[in-house]
Amino acid sequence: MVKYIKQHSYILGILILALILRLLFINKPDGLWNDEYISWMISATPFSNGFINEMKSQCHMPFYYLYLKFFMTLFGQSDIILRLTSVFAGIISVIAMYFAGKEKDKRTGLLCAGFSAISSFLIYYSQEVRIYSILFFFSALTLLYTLKTLKNPDKKNLILCIFSNLMIMFTHTIGFVFVLFNLIFLSINLFKQYKKTIIIIWSCLCISGLAMMPIVLKIFTTQSFSQWWGSFSISRIGYLFTDYFSPVLTNLTNCPEFFRHDILFIICAIIPSLIAIVLIIKSLIKNKTNIGLFSIALLTTVVLAAAAILGKLVFITKYSIEIYPILIYLACSGLSDIENKKLRNIIIILYSTISLGYLIFHPTSAPKIRRAEGHKIMTDILTRMDLQKGDVILLEYYPKQRFEKYFDFSDYKTVSINKGNFSKYITPETSYNQAYKNGKKIYKNYFLGQRNTYFENKLKTTIINKLKPNQSVVMVTLDSVSFHPPEEVKSIAADKQTYSKEPLLFLIFSYIKETTFNELAKSLQVTKLEKKGNWTIIKFTKLKN
Repeated sequence: MVKYIKQHSYILGILILALILRLLFINKPDGLWNDEYISWMISATPFSNGFINEMKSQCHMPFYYLYLKFFMTLFGQSDIILRLTSVFAGIISVIAMYFAGKEKDKRTGLLCAGFSAISSFLIYYSQEVRIYSILFFFSALTLLYTLKTLKNPDKKNLILCIFSNLMIMFTHTIGFVFVLFNLIFLSINLFKQYKKTIIIIWSCLCISGLAMMPIVLKIFTTQSFSQWWGSFSISRIGYLFTDYFSPVLTNLTNCPEFFRHDILFIICAIIPSLIAIVLIIKSLIKNKTNIGLFSIALLTTVVLAAAAILGKLVFITKYSIEIYPILIYLACSGLSDIENKKLRNIIIILYSTISLGYLIFHPTSAPKIRRAEGHKIMTDILTRMDLQKGDVILLEYYPKQRFEKYFDFSDYKTVSINKGNFSKYITPETSYNQAYKNGKKIYKNYFLGQRNTYFENKLKTTIINKLKPNQSVVMVTLDSVSFHPPEEVKSIAADKQTYSKEPLLFLIFSYIKETTFNELAKSLQVTKLEKKGNWTIIKFTKLKN
């Protein structure tokens, strides 16, 4: 045992470091935020009571929900347990990267494991209740068995290579883009020697693809505002590299339109990223396998960028996580090939110092980033609103199901004007599909300031007129989607070019927030107000005459 530990001391040390970094600040006091909450909500649904329908209503493939359900069945549904499922995936990913790098040599294996262990991007998603930690593991496994298959395309390696690619497709809706290019790369390299095997691989994939087609069609034909909050800019490509190769995470959900140039960003983000890019370039010199791997990453990125330009998705770093193991492998391969030991060690020390220093000392490093949209923030405020039985809770943007893990709504009347039903509140006879397709045209006059008597009367009949003296209504708004003041909404709507670019839901919920506040304030008294994170909750009370 002692001999084994001594023999594998480096990788064991890396795994211990990886575990410590992923457990730091794992107990998030803000609770699950929207995407995480959806993961829990679907996975908590019984198989016999709507699990399949809930799963099909979302934009991702089913594996992660099954994975989460398995752990929840064994260990419970607390937030900590949910987050630990991603920690587990994060740790086994480090092991997978070690073996992928070891296909070149042991030094590269240790470098790949070490890089993965201290990667802020991977640490962040190892604490997130979403698909990305386990998706990285499958991508690392795909890299490992792609390299193994190139060296030795025996039955075992081919089966495991097919399996890992299928698991990517079964986990991530757009994972097929990466899988396609990865298998084309393998096919080109193996076709002359293993023509029959290659045909079998593609046949298996086609059959699997056909089997999943009903789910895929459901996902791609569902009209939803799920990808509405950002547009493509060249800066997003730059932030992809700084997210992957530095401890500064900028493009987790949305990023600045222009590239940052402050001194901290230059030192902690640009310098590590430039080091990694130089190492990747070095790894490509006179190495056909590495050039092929890089082509997979490049082509996947180009396709995702094209889809973002066409408005089909938002180009954020996590959506391309399948290419991350390849980029890590190439950077570590380039570093391993540096013959000057002193230079190699200087690069390792510099990179590790910047990464670990930022992780430990910066207040917004990966494990310390607060979930400003955490649902527990809102429900904690609700408990401080001194609500009485029969009071009304008006939720704007989310339905009440998004908060029931943390709050019991049974004593209160709940009204929700959310992104799935807002059309029926704002205008008569406007369907969700009409709002989805022509909302900018339908609602423009209201954004410009035209009075909306229909919406006002809806608020009166639904809420205000039903309140008795001393009863209250609390208005819950999500400030990250309703941040435009009224004059700004008018200004945006009046400018044709700006209006065409601004996401509809930012305008809609800014308008709803302002209109509901004004209407409630006409006949009710503001008795409490509290803001925290991205939430504002205002309590209105109907006073005695």
